[in-house]
Amino acid sequence: MRRRTRSLVGTIVMIAFVLIYAPLAMALADSRIAQTPPLVQSVLYAILGLAWIIPLMPLIRWMERPDRDPA
Repeated sequence: MRRRTRSLVGTIVMIAFVLIYAPLAMALADSRIAQTPPLVQSVLYAILGLAWIIPLMPLIRWMERPDRDPA
């Protein structure tokens, strides 16, 4: 698969992931985190804000791989 095609597929997958992850993170924050002390809230919001990166890193690496030369 060419890099350009991988980028298109990866972008679509990332958008779909964020569209699912964002409401779930907001629901979790609204239901559980709002009841914790402010310092704990800050840490948990930072974790939720960065947690989407971990599952998407392999996808980003795959998207950025160079094209293979046809043999």
